[in-house]
Amino acid sequence: MSAARVLLRVNNIEVIYDHVILVLKGVSLEVPEEGIVALLGANGAGKTTTLKAVSNLLRLERGEVTKGSVEFRGERVDRLGPTDLVRRGVVQVMEGRHCFEHLTVEENLLTGAYTRRGGRQAITDDLELVYGYFPCLKDRRRSQAGYTSGGEQQMIALGRALMARPRMILLDEPSMGLAPQLVEEIFEIVARLNRDENVTFLLAEQNTNVALRYATYGYILENGRVVMDGDAAALAQNEDVKEFYLGMSGEHKKSFRDIKHYRRRKRWLA
Repeated sequence: MSAARVLLRVNNIEVIYDHVILVLKGVSLEVPEEGIVALLGANGAGKTTTLKAVSNLLRLERGEVTKGSVEFRGERVDRLGPTDLVRRGVVQVMEGRHCFEHLTVEENLLTGAYTRRGGRQAITDDLELVYGYFPCLKDRRRSQAGYTSGGEQQMIALGRALMARPRMILLDEPSMGLAPQLVEEIFEIVARLNRDENVTFLLAEQNTNVALRYATYGYILENGRVVMDGDAAALAQNEDVKEFYLGMSGEHKKSFRDIKHYRRRKRWLA
């Protein structure tokens, strides 16, 4: 990790569900201010649990951080309520988008401002800012969110997070269920928000290829542990990452009958 100021620090956290199921086993990571950090790995590796440990949403699912700590801007925050964390500038965009289907697009966006103070004009200004990044939402602002497309619902969820004026967004599986063209559009907007609005991102993503093109740094999780981390460009060129997460290698594409051989060679996951 570079010498940039650390905005988020996760220190050796352990997460248990229902008092018995150990999901995270000593996860540590850092996110620099105004950076884009990718949390990578297969389904079930612990990416979503890590984000919920940061946003303090675990308790809603009978989960808890039983070891370690989470610090935001140098302050320990893992004992705060989710609303308190939003007020400090950390907002999570959940996997699956989770729009309020019966509300209009604009009403959905406005729910993101419920913790805000500063008057109606500031909220109106930020609503126009969101529409500037997502012009299709302005065209559909009076439509019920439940009748919008998957890509539009992902934009609604991201726009709703922006309405809270966050310092940092935790973005969970933004590419899920979207066509490749829409995935590129979403990630381009993430890059613009990072560059122009100085929003820091920690994003969990199975699409390792696209995530490493837009992130500056990455962590790879396997079975609740960080097994590799490094600059995004270096991870993208790493032969193990290519084989197991990008579906390619420096030699040739592998067949299914070679899988066991690969797993024996995957020493860095031990």
